[in-house]
Amino acid sequence: MAERTTTKPERSSRLTWNLARLRRLYAGNDRRALRLQLAWVILDTCILAFFLYVVFLPPAPWITTLNVVFGIVLAIDLAIRLAVAPTWRACWRRPHNWLDCLVILSAIVPAFSADYNLFRILGAFRLIHAHRILTQLRPRLRFVREREETLRAVINFLVFVFMMTALVYVTQRGINPDIAHYVDALYFTVTSLTTTGYGDITLKGQTGRLLAVVIMVLGVSLFFRLAQTVLMPNKVYFPCPDCGLERHDRDSVHCRHCGRTLNIPDEGHV
Repeated sequence: MAERTTTKPERSSRLTWNLARLRRLYAGNDRRALRLQLAWVILDTCILAFFLYVVFLPPAPWITTLNVVFGIVLAIDLAIRLAVAPTWRACWRRPHNWLDCLVILSAIVPAFSADYNLFRILGAFRLIHAHRILTQLRPRLRFVREREETLRAVINFLVFVFMMTALVYVTQRGINPDIAHYVDALYFTVTSLTTTGYGDITLKGQTGRLLAVVIMVLGVSLFFRLAQTVLMPNKVYFPCPDCGLERHDRDSVHCRHCGRTLNIPDEGHV
């Protein structure tokens, strides 16, 4: 008997069916979809924890190998999300997809450069991946929805801290006896951006002084922004009964989307 060949329309139909199945798993609400989405959240969290942990370790082949493996895993996930998106243009309008590309490059590129300093600098960008974890958890956890502004401020603050720490370490190591370890650079960065400034560690050279200025100016801004979101956030979580808009200004009287009168509790609420 002659083998039956798969025609082009059949292959196209099978591909469409597979994409529809992936779309249900990635965006659906049934049990299998929720299990897959939860598994990706757990995996993303583990990858983020690994990225944070290895920044403090000396170079090692296993670190490079795991970085490439995790980078490939994230690339596969991004490729699937692009494949199941309604349109590519809509998909690339989402900032977290561009951030994922940056995270993937930061995990794979240092493996081919043989430069661990590059790994330390790009490693800070991987904290940006936490924004995607928040996006995944937001529909499922009320804690994330209520404190999303604060959590994103924390992520931005940590990205800045680790990026500046890496730059301080890379530029000062070997010329500054006060910066002998990565922890020394982290200590200087934190004391500078919090305006504590003990003075036991100072940066050498014009580059070091300019870097200290950047840390103090931008770091103080991010630090006070973080403090503001914790002590007095601009937005509060209060779902509108009519349209469902969840975040409003603290002093809002009407919903900015549908105009419904709101009764948002505040410090004077009895």
